[in-house]
Amino acid sequence: MNPSTAGWIAKYGHVVSNRQDAFADFDSLYEGLKGTGFIYGINIGTPLFISALHELSEDEKAKINLVTGLWHTYRLVHPDREFGSFLTTVLAFYSALKIGRISFFNRVFAGSGSSAQLEKLLDSRIYLEDNVFSKTFNNAITNSLLFIDVLTFRKYVEGNVDVRTYAQSLEYITINVTYHTLHFKERNRNDEKLAQLFKSSLTFIDPDNQLFDGTYRDQMQHFRSGWENSYFLDVACLTLWEENGLEYKESEFLFGTGKDLGFSPDQIRAAINAITIFFEENAKIIPFLQDRNFPFQFYGGMSRIVNKLIMRNSKRLQKELLQSKELMYLLSKSTVKDLSVEEKRKVQKQLLEIFKSIPSLAIFILPGGAVLLPLVIKLIPQLLPSAFDDNRIEKRP
Repeated sequence: MNPSTAGWIAKYGHVVSNRQDAFADFDSLYEGLKGTGFIYGINIGTPLFISALHELSEDEKAKINLVTGLWHTYRLVHPDREFGSFLTTVLAFYSALKIGRISFFNRVFAGSGSSAQLEKLLDSRIYLEDNVFSKTFNNAITNSLLFIDVLTFRKYVEGNVDVRTYAQSLEYITINVTYHTLHFKERNRNDEKLAQLFKSSLTFIDPDNQLFDGTYRDQMQHFRSGWENSYFLDVACLTLWEENGLEYKESEFLFGTGKDLGFSPDQIRAAINAITIFFEENAKIIPFLQDRNFPFQFYGGMSRIVNKLIMRNSKRLQKELLQSKELMYLLSKSTVKDLSVEEKRKVQKQLLEIFKSIPSLAIFILPGGAVLLPLVIKLIPQLLPSAFDDNRIEKRP
């Protein structure tokens, strides 16, 4: 499955049609999404039944996890309905929320099918920035509050709820939990990054016009669903997390919040333990924990983008390369010895000609795009034959 190309929603529907037993109830779905990091807004994995031909980026994992949460929420409420019915319902849901509207331009190129429209809609929902270069300078490019969509969608499919107002209440409590939790610890740079990420992810409320007072605790009392309350508790645990554990006053605040949410001390300790294990296992790959200087951040961001573009277009690129015998010779030569200045010019010119024929690689023919060619040359030896369409659904015999 390739969440960066057309057809991935249909492929996902085909995959999950054979995995109706993936999550037995809402609690198991919640724990499964917590394991991928989706609940925390930090996508480090996807459900085990999802396979991909290439290593997935954080935004691609977020797409899969969001659809997983939405689809299985729908299936648990309506177990007899098909994936096509889900697509119609989820599009109506986002229309009711008045977010992620698809422009006429995107609708024309996406097509009129429900799955194609949902793919474009989710793109607008996942990314905090639309500009590819702004993504390059920002390690945390995905919306960190996407689980609010899942919580709100559950209420929507159960019926009789103003989804926009409901989502606003969830965001209001979540951002207040984060704000007040941070007041009980000595802030560090990672805390500021997390707070900024949460603020950037807000959709339904304006953080600059928020009242950060104790009234949010009164609103918390209105949510008696295990999902909402578990989410608020996990957000508090995420905000208070420290490598050396929790200080007394922080722990006191967290246990007080957990008690207000209706949890026992053992359940609160389990939530603290879960976030501790999550960071112990994944700290090295969590974007907002990476403290990098500007040049390294730029190079690292561009490396990820180039890698993604090349691997996603590997089949077509491989075909084009094989048709250029001189270029193939020079690329092979570059892996064992330095090319001359004239040979480097030839490689650059011929590669750029190839990239003109592949729209996804247009970034390389923009002004300054040639500086990325060394990254391409480094990746080309790794290109291996693969299917023409990663999202093609195999027909059963």
